[in-house]
Amino acid sequence: MVDQCRLLGLARSSCYYDVAEASAEDLTMMRRIDKLHLELPIYGSRKIAIELGVNRKRVQRLMRRMGIEATYPRPQTSKSSPGHVIYPYLLRNLEVSRPDQVWCSDITYIPMKQGFLYLVAVMDWFSRYVLAWRLSNTMDVSFCLEALEESLTGKRPEIFNTDQGSQFTSVAFTGRLQESGIQISMDGRRRSWTTSSSSGSGGR
Repeated sequence: MVDQCRLLGLARSSCYYDVAEASAEDLTMMRRIDKLHLELPIYGSRKIAIELGVNRKRVQRLMRRMGIEATYPRPQTSKSSPGHVIYPYLLRNLEVSRPDQVWCSDITYIPMKQGFLYLVAVMDWFSRYVLAWRLSNTMDVSFCLEALEESLTGKRPEIFNTDQGSQFTSVAFTGRLQESGIQISMDGRRRSWTTSSSSGSGGR
């Protein structure tokens, strides 16, 4: 092991390191951070620390662990995987007036007693009806594809809108949409924390 670490330029102690689970205190704080982030996504670690009355370095550490950051316009903050095609945003000035005209999908996370689970949902933009969802403990594209496959067992939309995350820009995901003759639409980087004025409402 000593020779391998020397050849790789690694500290020997790092080869025996096990990632520690979050403490109960940290999990409680992460839930508070998550709640505030959902209410005020433009808040960074400084404002969150002030709002919660805690040390900023702790907030920064926990936000990195949770994979969240303030959402506001800035360059080079939302890159998809290299080589993935980014499709244009097709919903600008589009009146969404009926079910199955536009579907959308997004990923969020759910705080658990011992960490987090990732949730992906496919939703009809007009009715807000959830067509399919899946949980995963990783951000692999497979659980997004499973939700997509389930949603396509019935009707299918004219347009499918997502963000530019690597799961949605992957060849596997976009290829499945193209096979079904669905137009692909992707949000720009500044659209993740805004709402569309063109979306309608209704039941399904």
